[in-house]
Amino acid sequence: MGRKKFDGAWECINGGLHLRCCGNLSPESHYPSMTTYPKGTSSSMGEGSEVAITVVFCVMGMTCAACAGSVEKAIKRLPGIREAVVDVLNDKAQVLYLPTIVNEESIRDAIEDAGFEAKSMEDDSSNNTSFQICRVHIGGMTCTSCSSNVQSVLQSLRGVQIAQVALATEEAEIRYDPKIISYTQLMETISNTGFNPILISKGEHISKIELKIDGIKNEQSMYIIEQSLRTLQGVETIETYLDINKIVLTYKPYMTGPRTFIELIESSGSGCFRATIFPNDGGRKAHKQEEINRYFKLLIWSLVFTVPVFLTSMVLMYIPGVKNVLEVKIVNMLNIGLLIRWEFSTPVQFVIGRRFYVGAYKALSKGYANMDLLIALGTNAAYFYSVYVVGRATFSSHFEGSDFFETSSMLISFILLGKYLEVLAKGKTSQAIAKLMDLTPDTATLLTLDDDKGNVLGEREIDSRLIQKNDVIKVVPGTKVASDGFVVWGQSHVNESMITGEAKPVAKMKGDMVIGGTVNENGVLHVKVTRIGSETALSQIVRLVESAQMAKAPVQKYADQISKYFVPIVIVLSLSTWISWFVAGKLHSYPKSWIPSSMNSFELALQFGISVMVIACPCALGLATPTAVMVGTGVGATQGVLIKGGQALESAHKVNCIVFDKTGTLTIGKPVVVTTKLFKNMPVKDFYELVAAAEVNSEHPIAKSIVDHAKNITQDEQNNPSWPQAKEFVSIAGHGVKAIVQNKEIMVGNKKLMLDHNIAISVEAEEILAEAENMAQTGILVSLDGEIVGVLAVSDPLKPDAKEVISILKSMKIKSIMVTGDNWGTANSIARQAGIETVMAEAQPETKAIKVKELQNSGYTVGMVGDGINDSPALVAADVGMAIGAGTDIAIEAADIVLMKSNLEDIIIAIDLAKKTFSRIRLNYIWALGYNILAIPIAAGILFPSTKFRLPPWIAGAAMAASSISVVCSSLLLKKYKKPTKLNNLEMNGIQIE
Repeated sequence: MGRKKFDGAWECINGGLHLRCCGNLSPESHYPSMTTYPKGTSSSMGEGSEVAITVVFCVMGMTCAACAGSVEKAIKRLPGIREAVVDVLNDKAQVLYLPTIVNEESIRDAIEDAGFEAKSMEDDSSNNTSFQICRVHIGGMTCTSCSSNVQSVLQSLRGVQIAQVALATEEAEIRYDPKIISYTQLMETISNTGFNPILISKGEHISKIELKIDGIKNEQSMYIIEQSLRTLQGVETIETYLDINKIVLTYKPYMTGPRTFIELIESSGSGCFRATIFPNDGGRKAHKQEEINRYFKLLIWSLVFTVPVFLTSMVLMYIPGVKNVLEVKIVNMLNIGLLIRWEFSTPVQFVIGRRFYVGAYKALSKGYANMDLLIALGTNAAYFYSVYVVGRATFSSHFEGSDFFETSSMLISFILLGKYLEVLAKGKTSQAIAKLMDLTPDTATLLTLDDDKGNVLGEREIDSRLIQKNDVIKVVPGTKVASDGFVVWGQSHVNESMITGEAKPVAKMKGDMVIGGTVNENGVLHVKVTRIGSETALSQIVRLVESAQMAKAPVQKYADQISKYFVPIVIVLSLSTWISWFVAGKLHSYPKSWIPSSMNSFELALQFGISVMVIACPCALGLATPTAVMVGTGVGATQGVLIKGGQALESAHKVNCIVFDKTGTLTIGKPVVVTTKLFKNMPVKDFYELVAAAEVNSEHPIAKSIVDHAKNITQDEQNNPSWPQAKEFVSIAGHGVKAIVQNKEIMVGNKKLMLDHNIAISVEAEEILAEAENMAQTGILVSLDGEIVGVLAVSDPLKPDAKEVISILKSMKIKSIMVTGDNWGTANSIARQAGIETVMAEAQPETKAIKVKELQNSGYTVGMVGDGINDSPALVAADVGMAIGAGTDIAIEAADIVLMKSNLEDIIIAIDLAKKTFSRIRLNYIWALGYNILAIPIAAGILFPSTKFRLPPWIAGAAMAASSISVVCSSLLLKKYKKPTKLNNLEMNGIQIE
C-alpha cells in the first residue's frame, strides 16, 4: 500500500537527524529529498490486482513548509491516493495513486484549487537549479487589480518560479533562477508595467553593506580600494560611487564581514583612508514615510486650488454683495465665477490628478481595469461637461447651464485625503515587523582575547552591524544582546519576552544559548557569536512574519476573482444609470419638479452616472484579508506564536480536534533515569558505558537522559568520559536503537523491539516494566547478544499547565487525543493525569500520520502538536501543524504554527487569535461587499423618486475613500487583542511555566 515509498522518504529524515537539530525558524523550508520512482512504475499494489502508479508534478508557488503542507493535504484528500510527498525545495510533488479511481488531471486540479500551479513532468532528480529570492518594494499600486497584474506579468517570465505581490505591504517576493533571468530584468519588468520598483534584497544567503570612504582624492584611490576588496574570499559584488565616496558590497557572511572590509580599506593607501558604514535611509520605513509625505503634499496643493472652487460654487453665491461680483458677465453668458472655477479646477484635474491618468493608462495598456480608471472617467465626465458649459456660455447670449467643476476638484481632493489616511493606517498594520527590527542594539562591546588562555586583553565599542562570527562580545546588565551566541563566561538572567513572549527572565550560564535582541538583567556575560545578520533568530522571525504577511489566505481568492470583473461592471452600471435617467427625462417619465432648478435632465442624469462610478470601491475588498492577516500574524509574533500565513490562520480557526505528541509536548521533555535494575553480574559503570555508547548517537530525549545519567555514574573516575565506539548503529523509529559495541550486539529500547528480534523477556523484567508503567514511567530494556541484561525506568513528568489546557480545550468543544511511540501503560497513565480520554500508544511516525488522516476522514479539522522529527509526517498531514519552539528543525519547518515559548497555553492563544482574525476578515468582507451593494443603488438614485435624496459625486467620492479607511481601521483593532480570560486561571492557580 505504498509503504516502501513512505519508509524510504522518512529514512532520509532519520538519516539526516544527526546533522542539525537547532531551531531554525526560517520560512524557507529544509525538507529532505524525496525518494523517487520512474514515472508510471509501481511501488506497491493496490487492492486486488490493481497497480498503483507514480506521477511527479512540478508545483509552482510553494515558498515554505506551510505551502508544502497545504499541497500535500489537498492531494491526500482525493480518493484513490495511496501516498503523496511534497518537496518544497525542488518544487515537486510525487503522488502514488490508483488510476481507476483518480487521474492526473484531478490531482492537478486539487493542487491548483489549493492556490498553486502544477504541471506533470518526468522525474528529473538531476535538477540542481539554485534559486534566489528577490524582494522588491513596488510604488504606485492602488488596488487588487494592480497587484494581480504585476504578479501575473512576473509569473509569466521565463526563469521566475513564483512571484507573490502583496498590496497591503506594497512588496513583491520573487523566487527566480539567476542563470536565466537577473534581478535587474525583474525590476525592469515591474517598471514596464507602470510601477516604481525599489530593490529590498536580491539573494537568500548574501548580505549587503554600504561603506562611506573618507580620504578619496581621485578615481585611482577608489580603484586601489576596489582591487584590495576583491582579494577577500566571500566578496560577491562591488559597486563604487565616486561622486559620494560610497562602496556597496555583497558578501557571504559566513566567510567574511564588514569589519574585515573596514580594516582592509584603512590599511590601504598608506593609511590615508577611513571607512564607516554609510548612513542609510531607514529602508522600508523610509519608503513608507516617503509615500505618506507625497500624498500629504498632493492633498495640500489640491486643497489650495479646490477651496476657491468650493467657495465660489457653494458659499459665496449666497452672500449678496459677493454674488453680484461673481455673476458679472465677461463674454456673453460667461461670468467671473464660472471662469474662476475653471481656472482653479484645471490644475487639480491635470496636474494633481495626473497620477490617476497615468495609473489608468498603464492599466489599460496591460489589458486590465483598476480604481484609477473609475476616478479618471468620473472626474473627466464632470470636468469636460463643465468645459462644454464654459464654451456654450462664451459663444451664446442666452445659454443657461450648471457647471460641475466643484465635483471634479472636490472628488480628487477627497480621494487624496482618503489615500493619505489609508497609507497612514496601512503603515500601522506592519508595526510588528518594525518593532522586531528595532530590537537589535546600535552598538556592541567587542572583547579582544589572547589565543592561549582566553584572557581579556581589551575591549572597544563597535557598531553592532560590524559583528562577525566567532567574535566574543560583552553584555553588561541592562543592555541588549547584540547577536545570537552562547555564553563563554559569567551568569545572569535574560529577559526574552520580546522574542518568545515569555515574561519570566531565563537563567543563563556558561554554555547556554542567548538570542540577539534580548535584554540582560543582572550579570555580566561574555557571549561568543554564532549567528549574524540574516542568520539570527530575530532576522529569521522577521522573515517568517514577512513571508506570512505576503502569503494570501485562501479566502482572498474570492476577492481577487471579484476584483477582476468589478471595475468593468461598475463602468457598465454607471453608463446604464446615466442613459436610464437621461432617456427617462427625455420621455418625461418623471415630473419636471424632480429636476433641481439649477439643472436640466441631462445634468441630473450625468450626476447620477458619475456618483455610481466614483462611489464603487474595489480597494476595500482587496484590503479586507491582507490587512487583517498582517495585524494578526504580527500580534501572534508578539505573543510568541509564529503563524506562517493566511492559510494557517484560516485552518486554525476551524480546528475541533487536537492530536498531541507525549514526550516534550505534554511532558516537560527532560526525562531522567529514576531506576536501574541489572539481571547480570556486571559493574554498573560498565553497563552504562555500553548503553551510552549506543544511545549517544540518538537525538531522542530519552536517549539524552540515559547518556546524561551515564555521565553522572562515571564522572567520579573521568571528568569528561568518552564512550566506546559504536558500529553498525541503527535507529529504529518508535522502538529504540541497536549497535555493535566492543564486539557485542547491544539493543536499547521498548518491549516491541525485543520481541521483534526474538529476545525473551523474563517474568522479573515484565514485572518491573509493569510497575514503571503504572507510575507513568517509561521502561527501557537493554539486551546484550540476545539476552536481557537490565531494565531502566525513565520519568518525564507532565507539564504543569497540561491538565488545565486540556480542560480549557474541552470547554471550547475541541477534542484532545494523545498519540505516542511510548508503551501503553505509560501513555495511559500520562493521559489520565492530563485528562485525555483517547490514547494511541506504540505508534510509529507513519502511524501518527495515518491516525490524523482517519480523524480528517471522520469529519474533524485536525491540529497536530509535536516537537520531534518523528512528528513531522503528522504535522504535515494535519490541517494545522503546531511545533513546540524548542523542538527540532524539521518539526518546526513542517509546522504551520510555531509556539516559541513551548507552552501549551499558546495552543489556545493560536486558535483564539485565528478565530478573532477570521471574525475580523468576515466583518471586513461584510462591510466591503455590503457597502458596494447598498451604496451603488443609492448613488444611482433609487431613493430619489420617494425621498428626493441624491448623492452628489464629491460626497460619493468621500464615501468611497472612507470605505477603504474603515476596513484598514477595522483590521487595526486586532492590535487590541488580549489572550482569553480562561488562561488567567493558570496564573491564578500559581502554575509557573518554565
